[in-house]
Amino acid sequence: MALDRRRFLKGFGKSAGLAALATTLPAVAKAEIPLFQNISLRGSLDASQFGVRPGAWDDQSKVLQNVLNRAAEEDKPLFLPPGTYVASNLKLPKRTRITGVPGASKLVYGGDGHFLTAENCDHFSLTGLVIDGANRRFNDPAGGLVHAINCRHVVIDNCDIIGSMTSGIKLERSGGRIERCSITGAGGDAGIYSVEATGLQIINNVVADCANGGILVHRWTAGEDNSIVTGNRVERIKSVNGGTGQWGNGINIFRAHSVLVNNNRISDCAFSAVRSNGGNNVQILGNNCTRLGETALYSEFEFEGAVISNNIVDSATMGVSVANFLQGGRMSVVSNNLIRNLKTKGPYDADQPGFGIGISVEADTSVTGNVIENAPLYGINLGWGPYLRDVVANANVIRNAGEGIAVSVVKGAGEALITNNVIRDAPGGAIVGHEWSKAVTKDLALASSSGFDHLTVKGNLVS
Repeated sequence: MALDRRRFLKGFGKSAGLAALATTLPAVAKAEIPLFQNISLRGSLDASQFGVRPGAWDDQSKVLQNVLNRAAEEDKPLFLPPGTYVASNLKLPKRTRITGVPGASKLVYGGDGHFLTAENCDHFSLTGLVIDGANRRFNDPAGGLVHAINCRHVVIDNCDIIGSMTSGIKLERSGGRIERCSITGAGGDAGIYSVEATGLQIINNVVADCANGGILVHRWTAGEDNSIVTGNRVERIKSVNGGTGQWGNGINIFRAHSVLVNNNRISDCAFSAVRSNGGNNVQILGNNCTRLGETALYSEFEFEGAVISNNIVDSATMGVSVANFLQGGRMSVVSNNLIRNLKTKGPYDADQPGFGIGISVEADTSVTGNVIENAPLYGINLGWGPYLRDVVANANVIRNAGEGIAVSVVKGAGEALITNNVIRDAPGGAIVGHEWSKAVTKDLALASSSGFDHLTVKGNLVS
């Protein structure tokens, strides 16, 4: 009788599967299935096996520190089972990996000092934890619930960081990534505060309800930082410390060069969505920004190089500002942004010329392909007094603006090329020359010549 190969293999598969199931069933019963939920944690130390008690409300700082040290010595992850762990003054060893069950493994600050600090670490990671500051004040200068100094590689992933009276996370001279975290209710400088980063990614986080800042990327001295801030949701950022823009920003760059800020959703900030102060080669790309108290997207003071493109701004006192040529601010591209619904009232009394401007630039800048609607003062402002040099405004669409384009005609102002723009419903004039904030010309878009050697005005469609 001939052997049917297909029937043989089919039968063999069934027999082998049944045999395998028969041999594993006792093991499953013996292991009590929940252990299989932790299969990814093989090789880790379970904190509850070393005297740490899930759910205990007394302080467990000493026993937690001991098991952290042991895990580091054995170069193993430390697993915190679901429960609440009250502790203070924990110092993370050089190679620390703490992992928990997201939303269930909760570290709570017990007061009297600081919470989680790391210094000179090769690597530390916090994964799947709730880190709760319990709105208790620190008694030492630690800058965040999690504070890392001189750490080569930091990973904070899928954590909830809440109730900090300082910043949620503060990193100094450290690199790595902060990813998929929720940082809310920070009462200090910011939700996430990085200083002098060494290759940091801040990606896909939620940062909300913070007292003074959302995400800060700063340096003590100007230099290459190379941080990437992308895919974050930043909302409801106040300015409890006051000022005129130092605080209250969703994302703030200070003296940090070559930072990429892209594809973030930013709303309801007391000042700016993205504010770069002294940051060379900053890229602000594809962000969605709504309900800002002041200028939405800002590149200012001593910087060279900014690209601000493909952003949406809805409701701010100014859409985009590239400013301070007097102090070295120069060289930018402002392109393909959609800006609408500007307002004339801000968080302080505005300097001249006032609030309500779509885009304002000064030096070595191309302004192209933007769409601006509902700008009560100017759709686009080119220059301020003599601070105008080599600016192009081309192929922009401006609708419903007090003036379409205001351009400086003060003695000493540099060249500007204003061409091929569409300007509709600008009762103050489509293109108007200004001496500082004062309009001093008729509508240059309707004249056969601008009448100024430094201005070229042609090909604009006005109605």
